[in-house]
Amino acid sequence: MSDRPNSDPNPTPTTPGEETSPAQSRRLGRLLNDTLGQLKGRLPNLPNIGDVTKLFSVSDDQLAEILARVRQELPTTEALLLGKPQAGKSSIVRGLTGVSPEIIGQGFRPHTQNTQRYAYPSEDLPLLVFTDTVGLGDTRRDTQELVSELLDDLDVETRRARILILTVKITDFATDTLQEIARQLRQQHPEIPCLLAITCLHELYPPSVVDHPEYPPEFEEVQRVTEALQKSFESWYDGVVWLDFTLEDDGFTPVFYGLEALRDAIADLLPEAEARAIHELLDEGTTQELGDLYRDVGRRYILAFSVMAATLAAVPLPFATMPVLTALQVSLVGVIGRLYGQTLSPSQAGGVVSAIAGGFLAQLVGRELIKFIPGLGSALAASWAAAYTWALGEGACVYFGDLMGGKTPDPEKIQETMNEAFEAAKKRFRDHEH
Repeated sequence: MSDRPNSDPNPTPTTPGEETSPAQSRRLGRLLNDTLGQLKGRLPNLPNIGDVTKLFSVSDDQLAEILARVRQELPTTEALLLGKPQAGKSSIVRGLTGVSPEIIGQGFRPHTQNTQRYAYPSEDLPLLVFTDTVGLGDTRRDTQELVSELLDDLDVETRRARILILTVKITDFATDTLQEIARQLRQQHPEIPCLLAITCLHELYPPSVVDHPEYPPEFEEVQRVTEALQKSFESWYDGVVWLDFTLEDDGFTPVFYGLEALRDAIADLLPEAEARAIHELLDEGTTQELGDLYRDVGRRYILAFSVMAATLAAVPLPFATMPVLTALQVSLVGVIGRLYGQTLSPSQAGGVVSAIAGGFLAQLVGRELIKFIPGLGSALAASWAAAYTWALGEGACVYFGDLMGGKTPDPEKIQETMNEAFEAAKKRFRDHEH
């Protein structure tokens, strides 16, 4: 992301995802420390960040500390998904999160030998944690070993709410193993509620039916089979829901048939705070609220990077700081990406900067040229650099927030956010200079 040569074969890491030579690092440190006192006086809300040379190395720890505090306050729910492959467990995750199947598939991580986990929206700040039983029903796997692993997990005390979701395909009557697992788990942990989810309803629709009826379906065969399945599990569940979550290409409308019933059934079994979070996750406007939570955390970083950008932009030679500022802003995008669960290489972070910056790149060049005006350029350049960095950080929050919600980032929304943030930040930093 820089056009300066890097002659040091072993560069010293600075900001996350970037590298700078030791001489460059020392030069930056002297420059930042020389001006930090003045900036602190002009920015009374600036946190005590100490020796500026440490800014680049402490950011990961600072982020971890912020995330740990926020994480303690989240109404997180752990959902243990019990069911065979193709029973609809991933579809339940997709319905509750709105995330694409590809992202869900990549998001699951091995947890134990027989389970894997997916945290939504990210490992750092999860509102939902799904644990999936891998290979349930495989005769080569030891069922008792799986039960032992699940019990070990459930025996660990946690502040999070928990729920078991038994997922059964409507055409599957070979459920003895699942019933045995449910029996043992409920006997050991009767305090953990259990929901029976019967899935793939359309497989028993009459041949003449090509779309979902009004929920719930009243087809005789569907009702007969679901009642039989409910009877076979009746001692082990606290609530039941009928679902049919399909793909867009399957032609059924709605794609998430029974989603509201699932939401309500889960919420009925959870404590109040977690139940409210489940409702909010599936209500219109939730992505914005969730994005605001992440943006509030991200702004802690945006401020620090904006102050650094203002300091560096005070150098009186036009374009001399362009490579360093570019590296700084790319690093900011990398940090925000990690906050939203996206790990980016420096080149990928640079690509995001280019994608979301739009017309602001022209303003960046103009900000460097204004340094030619004696006595005026450097002060304006500093406020512009800080404001641009702030706007870029806000735009990155919108960009990654859309990705986290399974949506395609909206360029117009990003540009609008950056315009508003740029004007507000420019005034803020300029006012602090007077």
